Amino acid sequence: MPDRILVTTDDLEHAVRINAALEEAGFRTDLATSFDEARQAIRREPPPDCIVVTGGLHEARAAQLLALAREREISTLGLVEQTEPDAKGVARRLGLTGYLEKPADPAEVTATVRRLIERRKLQQRTGILGESPAIQEVLVKIEQMAPVSSTVLIEGESGTGKELVARAIHDLSPRRAKPFIAVNCAALPETLLESELFGHEKGSFTGAAERRLGRFELADEGTIFLDEVGECPPATQVKLLRVLEDRSFFRVGGTQPIKVDVRVIAATNKAIKEQVALGRFRDDLFYRLNVLSIYLPPLRERRSDIPLLVRRFIAEFAAQHERLFKGITPEALQIIVDADWPGNIRQLRNLIESMVVLAPEGEIRASDIPSDIREHFRGLPVRFTANGVPEGMGAGAGAGGQELAFILHSLVELKLQVEELRRRLDQGPQRVEVIEVGPGSAVSAPPALVEGEHAPQGELLYRPGMTMAEVERAAIEAALRDTKGNRRKAAEVLGIGERTLYRKLKEYALA
Repeated sequence: MPDRILVTTDDLEHAVRINAALEEAGFRTDLATSFDEARQAIRREPPPDCIVVTGGLHEARAAQLLALAREREISTLGLVEQTEPDAKGVARRLGLTGYLEKPADPAEVTATVRRLIERRKLQQRTGILGESPAIQEVLVKIEQMAPVSSTVLIEGESGTGKELVARAIHDLSPRRAKPFIAVNCAALPETLLESELFGHEKGSFTGAAERRLGRFELADEGTIFLDEVGECPPATQVKLLRVLEDRSFFRVGGTQPIKVDVRVIAATNKAIKEQVALGRFRDDLFYRLNVLSIYLPPLRERRSDIPLLVRRFIAEFAAQHERLFKGITPEALQIIVDADWPGNIRQLRNLIESMVVLAPEGEIRASDIPSDIREHFRGLPVRFTANGVPEGMGAGAGAGGQELAFILHSLVELKLQVEELRRRLDQGPQRVEVIEVGPGSAVSAPPALVEGEHAPQGELLYRPGMTMAEVERAAIEAALRDTKGNRRKAAEVLGIGERTLYRKLKEYALA
């Protein structure tokens, strides 16, 4: 079925000409005479594959429309006025997938729309998710690099998706029908890495009972992906350099050179230039690998993509584990967006899976998020040691340190609960973002608390004017409710020792 394009008529002259060109190119088109009509079209199923916004980009309604398009993962193309001093800045601020300056050639608009749709399909096929400018730049580079055979170096922290990018380059390349072979250079000891890459002859070393083909031979006419290439020992670096220069190598114990036609894509989570300066990585090999380069940003540099990733992961794991799932509260989502994520997408994905499995009543709440992530909510820089003492206080802080740790934990929890209550008062029953995981699977959110009702299990109900003692007592009661009276688990939740908890129970007559 042809792809469907939605065109707004804010600039009627452009809209009519663009609509005609798109129809002639084989697209199905719809004209939206207002932003409200466009929003309704986006919410319908199936949604359009791309939206062309012909004008009115500075209106608040346009920003709302584009935000909704990002949530539904719909590509957007904006036509920017020729008099706009910073067209690229406007596109980045609004989150447009692409932009063109007026007067726009309908043929160029058609070609751009086709390219944006193909890029979206690439994301869906490879799992490289994100609407941020940083990820869009990565996708553009993949499109540019895929058709050639030049070596590519992908740099980025662990968990950012470097192998996904390598596979995307291979899948778009003329070598897509040939093998894609991945090797983790850090996972193999030096004695085995050379044999794994280049193979060995029978009897070349103890245990070599027969000839074995290496990964380079297996990848002939295809692509080899060298993950964590910065971990290669010096001897292997020399042989890699030879392969890149001559496209030939020797098996371990072999005497005949073996020719291969293979594209090399390497990846590293280290700053290779620094490794070169320290003498740990050969500069000539670095220049051979760094013909084309892609930088994958960490999650903290693309926080605008986190809600999209969370929604996608919730839907995926709810379907996988057959959970009837409501979604995530705005408070919990904000905590996740504000977190550090040193493990990047891999860490976020694992966390969402655990919360989907363990979240009570099919809803992720702020209290379901692990304490090490909650402690950084809205920039609160409080970190605790295994004993519940704030970092920097030292091991000799003793009971006083544990008291302070408990108070700080209580303040963090109180802040979360105040935010949640404010949201409830402002938004009423809309406090849960519903995540669709299949036909008939969405569940309506429960109503907000009203005066006289009890807080749900595990939640701390804040009252204006509470003293610190009342905050502590309420935190303990909430923890005990959440752990069904298990004092050991309650102490873990509060970040204090069991003795401290017992003393507090007696102090507040809760024992």
